[in-house]
Amino acid sequence: MQFAPLIKEIGRGIKGARDLDVATAEALFGAMLDGQVPDMELGAILLSMRIKGESAAELAGFERAMQSRTARLNMPPGPRCVLLPSFNGARKQANLMPLVALLLAREGIPVLIHGRHDFDSRESPFELLKALDLPLAESVEEASKQLSQRRLACLPLACLNPGLDALMALRPRLGVRNSGHSVAKLLDAAPGRTVRVVAVTHPEYLISMGEALQRSTAPAGRALLMKASEGEAYAHLRRKAQLYGFINGERHEMHAADSEDLDWPLSDACEAGANAALIQAILAGESGLPPRIQEQVQVLTQLARD
Repeated sequence: MQFAPLIKEIGRGIKGARDLDVATAEALFGAMLDGQVPDMELGAILLSMRIKGESAAELAGFERAMQSRTARLNMPPGPRCVLLPSFNGARKQANLMPLVALLLAREGIPVLIHGRHDFDSRESPFELLKALDLPLAESVEEASKQLSQRRLACLPLACLNPGLDALMALRPRLGVRNSGHSVAKLLDAAPGRTVRVVAVTHPEYLISMGEALQRSTAPAGRALLMKASEGEAYAHLRRKAQLYGFINGERHEMHAADSEDLDWPLSDACEAGANAALIQAILAGESGLPPRIQEQVQVLTQLARD
């Protein structure tokens, strides 16, 4: 594959760049995931896309390439498995993504937490999972077994898609996120048997990810598009809820976007031990369950069981 002509198309800045068609985007991203793009050309492509932004066709092609290279888990019978990606960690407030997972598992909903962590300035979500006695599985087979036995598994992204993991690992080296970070939100480890949680930070991604989910949701598939809290897949405890369900490609408003803000206290317990203690206190009923988390769990339960 010749990369210079493609860079010439996408690397002319916001006004001069041209979008790739779906087939070309799929072939290009596949080469990137397979490690077939030399470092100089790879850096040029990633930064060009970062400046230009992915078009709908490009994102569709990227997703096809990613999904075809993603390992598949064996899901237990019953409700669909909720997929909770984790790529950020805690910055100023406690990370309650594991609380969502544990509440769902307690209701019999299988949950797979997957991701990677690259931020020196943030508390690692995987240290938090370790403090909660939720160690990472070492293989897809082990994760499948854990889902069957205890309804909860945690798996490094490298086990699901090594090429995507390597692409995302370039963030500290390049200084900015790349297309892999957008595509990773759409990863599906068992098409048709999951509820993908697509948590976004910026409002424009509610539009682009929503369009992607309308195109990509497999038959009998489910997804929840929502505003993230510090980039993690749990609802902000104070802000207006924005939860959008996708069923067979059709969008459904699961909670009104104009619901009222809440005056709920935010915990700064970012350190793994303190964060884990907070989650355990909520689970034990010793501390209040945030209404926004309860709403998110209810919506995910509905999407997983219907």
